[in-house]
Amino acid sequence: MEDFVGCQKKHLVLIHGAGHGAWCWYKVKPLLESSGHRVTTLDLAGAGISPKSIEEVYSFSEYTQPLLDFLSSSVQPNEKVTLVGHSLGGMNISLAMEKFPEKIDVAVFLTAYMPDTKNQPSYVFEEYDRRVPDVDWLDTKFYPYGPSELQLEAFLLGPKYLSLKLYQLSPVEDLALAMSLVRPSSLFVHDLSKSKKITEERYGSVKRAFILSSEDKALPKEFQLWMIENSPVDEVMELKGIDHMAMLSQPQEVARYLLKIARKY
Repeated sequence: MEDFVGCQKKHLVLIHGAGHGAWCWYKVKPLLESSGHRVTTLDLAGAGISPKSIEEVYSFSEYTQPLLDFLSSSVQPNEKVTLVGHSLGGMNISLAMEKFPEKIDVAVFLTAYMPDTKNQPSYVFEEYDRRVPDVDWLDTKFYPYGPSELQLEAFLLGPKYLSLKLYQLSPVEDLALAMSLVRPSSLFVHDLSKSKKITEERYGSVKRAFILSSEDKALPKEFQLWMIENSPVDEVMELKGIDHMAMLSQPQEVARYLLKIARKY
């Protein structure tokens, strides 16, 4: 990361996707820090080493609360961060953008779900189901939890799904790590279908960048391009020959792209 030594120091906050935790950034974090930048990785509620289980989390805002608490209490009034969300983490950073736009320089969607301001936040999941009809969850297990009126559903990513859809181009060691660390998660689709829309005035005021992953089998490139067309961003970059777990399959490239974006904005 020699290219970025000596540039203005940034604070990057990295948010994981469904079933994962702060651990999935273990390669990228030291690369960013070696260039002198501050990096924070967080476990969302019921994820990583969070003491909660997903079955104790009843809403998307509750799931996102660790990130909201961090921005509220740990980011000073005169400080701004570069916020990065991977996969489902794109929805978490979107909620944070809506609540704390003044604390974010730029938001980066790393092959991530990205909502718009015209529709309910659940719209991107509904469109995913419509536009990716051949999605195959393989051995992923789904099950209901919580009060029936909340229509909550959890899922646990199975070994076949991890190896064939998420980690197919990642080192086998990282796949083994994931198989030992992934936890049940939820998309909170029903909750997001009832939530307030995010707004142009707040979410829309934050600069946004999208990093495409060309060989993503979980969020296919065509769907990533649709999200960008549906809600245009300020910057688009593409990682070629990289799977869904870009931070593990090509951490050097991911770190380089993140720093290019952080430096620009």
